[in-house]
Amino acid sequence: MGEVYLAVDTRLDRRVALKVLAPSLAGDPQFVQRFHREARAASSLSHPSVCVIHEVGETDDGRPFIAMELLAGETLEDRLKSGPLPVMEIIDIGSQIADALDAAHAKGIVHRDIKPANVSVNDRRQVKVLDFGLAKRIAGVDDAEALCRSSLGTTQTGMVLGTPYYMSPEQALARPVDHRSDIFSLGALLYELVTGRPPFQGSNLGDVIQRIVHIQPDAMVRFNYDLPSELERIVRKCLEKSSDRRYQTTRELVV
Repeated sequence: MGEVYLAVDTRLDRRVALKVLAPSLAGDPQFVQRFHREARAASSLSHPSVCVIHEVGETDDGRPFIAMELLAGETLEDRLKSGPLPVMEIIDIGSQIADALDAAHAKGIVHRDIKPANVSVNDRRQVKVLDFGLAKRIAGVDDAEALCRSSLGTTQTGMVLGTPYYMSPEQALARPVDHRSDIFSLGALLYELVTGRPPFQGSNLGDVIQRIVHIQPDAMVRFNYDLPSELERIVRKCLEKSSDRRYQTTRELVV
């Protein structure tokens, strides 16, 4: 969707990350709307594990931009290039992500694209959840029960949104989703942190979707003998095909 630059806020003399909508998309109202939705979703959240939005504006040539917190550290995608993470680190990181999602869900915001590339971790193991570009907000939702009942839908009817390896079954089938879809995606992320590989792999998109919807992933202990059985149980519950069988709130998962 965009290009990200290292920039300087000359008024406050600080370095920021400047995300600018790509020139090829700046004339498309749908993408401009999604870009602004990302800014609104992220800026409405006040949580230590959510990337801070400083400012929204337009460039001289009319392209929307978001000025956001410049993060130290690296994404989980980069961390995974060295293989699975230690168990205690996974528990710490997973708890922080779940807590950030809990804050978002409490405001009626579902991220819909939780994946290793959208989570940054610094040297102090502090997590930041990035890129609310697919997030959708439900107006007036102020409690978990109402959010659970509400339908988020997709940007366009039948459009599959998200990153294939981490999509929930309902996302993969382009069906309405709620906050429990994020819980599935977090489960897929935790699975990869433990094993070094996504839970659902295939040679093409159709194969991946087939596995997400119908196939149980391999036992994680096959790839990590140090895995506590309780952590495998928690991840398995996140990855239930039916959203009714997953954790019903991210607060429950945090606990």
